[in-house]
Amino acid sequence: MASIEKRGDNSFRLIVEAGYDGNGKRKRRSKTIRVDPDLLKKTRKLNDYLNAELYKFKTEVESGEYIAPEKLTFADFSVEWEKKYAKKELGEQTLDTYLSYLKNHILPTFGHMRLDQVKPIHIVNFLDGLKRTDGDEKAISISTIEYIYRVLRNVFQRAEDWKILKENPVASVKRPKDRTKKKVDVYDEKEITALFETAQDEPFHWRLFITLALAAGLRRGELLGLEWMHVDFDNGTIHIDQVISRGEKGRAVLKEPKSETSKRLISLPSSVLLELKRYQLHWRKEKMKMGDLWDEKKHEFVFCNENGKHFYPTTPTTWWRRFTTRVGVRYIRLHDLRHTSATMLINQGVHAKIISERLGHADIRITMDTYGHALRSADQEAADKLNDLFSSKKDTI
Repeated sequence: MASIEKRGDNSFRLIVEAGYDGNGKRKRRSKTIRVDPDLLKKTRKLNDYLNAELYKFKTEVESGEYIAPEKLTFADFSVEWEKKYAKKELGEQTLDTYLSYLKNHILPTFGHMRLDQVKPIHIVNFLDGLKRTDGDEKAISISTIEYIYRVLRNVFQRAEDWKILKENPVASVKRPKDRTKKKVDVYDEKEITALFETAQDEPFHWRLFITLALAAGLRRGELLGLEWMHVDFDNGTIHIDQVISRGEKGRAVLKEPKSETSKRLISLPSSVLLELKRYQLHWRKEKMKMGDLWDEKKHEFVFCNENGKHFYPTTPTTWWRRFTTRVGVRYIRLHDLRHTSATMLINQGVHAKIISERLGHADIRITMDTYGHALRSADQEAADKLNDLFSSKKDTI
């Protein structure tokens, strides 16, 4: 048996009978929901909505999936969060990181607490008192605390979205921010020239790998997931449609990019296209040479092992570190070639919106935050160029 009771001006209580307890007393489960005030004016639509919510609630109760908020601990809810949200919405590597922070930092503090009893002050005290869990006395870095905050906010946001909590307590707490973040580490033009000169004796695929990282600002996983079908020589573009990353238990996974904005079409310089064509010819010759030893039958990865299989996600990083050490090039992270690409475009006066689209940023604010220093420098340079015009302007009075 199930019923609906009106509570406040725009709230209703859903009630479901759940049998009898050990003493023969009738068990009832209830849940209060709020509706949009505009819906209250539409009787038929309101009834349809309430009946749908009641049916959904009844199904949860009868299947044993419903846990009353007054009994729901953070640990219990985190299990539901992982099953119904995290495993479906987060990438494998991101999920592993989230679960690690949950296990090592968040659950020891909040796991035993009732979900609805966690208040903003608990979050503030928790973040303020974070310490390492590996025995090292060194303080946790602010970037790690930022990430823990993000995980905690994500879990509570799902509780709010699913109407288990009225509001997310973490939303009222200011996100920890690293005020001492360093500028992105990039190569200047002379260093880029020196890089290509020292790379001439490297295998063709590695030379092209760093060329595309710089020319198109691609992420490592995007380069590894690139196939020849994604290269349009006629229009001079490449289509980013899939990536290769590390998944559960360290296995390599071929999947879609992390967001829709990461799927993008990027134009390439003509000189890079020419090098790409030469490399394709080299790639085909290598494939013919391998004959039956070419194992990859389904995909044509641009960057691959001798048997056609794609590289493992960390292979380019390992090569890059060894290469820079061997030839004496100043080491920056492989990912910093992407930052170098963006900085070069900024220095050439390319608009931040275009750079954001080439990089596949979800929001131009990410571009502005990441490359704020370079953008400000470019803006000052633009102002300096205008200075000559205005300083030579004659006084007409």
